[in-house]
Amino acid sequence: MGRFLARIQGPVSGNVLLRREQYRRADDPTFSAEMTKFILTGKITNCRTVLQRGLRDHADKMKEEEVRHAVMRMNRVLETLNQDQDLDTLRGIEGETAHAYFSVFDHLIVAQKETFRFEERNRRPPLDNVNCLLSFVYTLLMHDVRSALETVGLDPAVGFLHRDRPGRPGLALDLMEEFRPFIADRLVLSLINLQQVHDKGFKKMDSGAVLMDDEARKKVLVAYQERKQEEITHPFLDEKVKIGMLFHIQALLLARHLRGDLDGYPPFIWK
Repeated sequence: MGRFLARIQGPVSGNVLLRREQYRRADDPTFSAEMTKFILTGKITNCRTVLQRGLRDHADKMKEEEVRHAVMRMNRVLETLNQDQDLDTLRGIEGETAHAYFSVFDHLIVAQKETFRFEERNRRPPLDNVNCLLSFVYTLLMHDVRSALETVGLDPAVGFLHRDRPGRPGLALDLMEEFRPFIADRLVLSLINLQQVHDKGFKKMDSGAVLMDDEARKKVLVAYQERKQEEITHPFLDEKVKIGMLFHIQALLLARHLRGDLDGYPPFIWK
């Protein structure tokens, strides 16, 4: 049914001193706020780029003015991240930006509009085809990010923006924020707009939840793995890397920041 069942895990790697430093920093409200600014800078910038790319490629097929207005709102929010702000304020900014982004997300869907209409973000369960795709790809992304964090010796449960909650991988959710628009949202839009998925691959349950059938799920999984094999120039390292390696690279950069080897955490910013 597309639910995570199990995994095989080797010995926990990394230096215990790194994890202890992670825990200390996560307990520091000032450091957590600074980390949250890095996280939001990556997320909001990449969301803005998704909208700008949509305008560039399909402006004649969408409500251009509304999308441009959302881009302007994101520009203003990015400017405010230079100011001193506490975690609660930053969470409010994150929520406001997500609302602005998803309020125009439907305009980026330019094919199969009747069966892939997006009104709002919903999950647990997803109530339409688009949200079903988004939730599924977000889950794939989260597990990849969590594995990358564990590989470099960080605890995926202890985050900065996403605070401690039993069963929640807070740091994995933090790190995946910068990848949601670039990898997950773009993939979902491509699958729909290029008509690689169709309405017949989705089924609405009596509860209202929408699930993919096996064939549709396979298409998404193959597309996700193929996307990870594509190459991109890393904006901080200035080297060509496969997209699938970005999770590990960003986890390493985060570990270096926590150790004090980097003055700040450089989020992945899509250009």
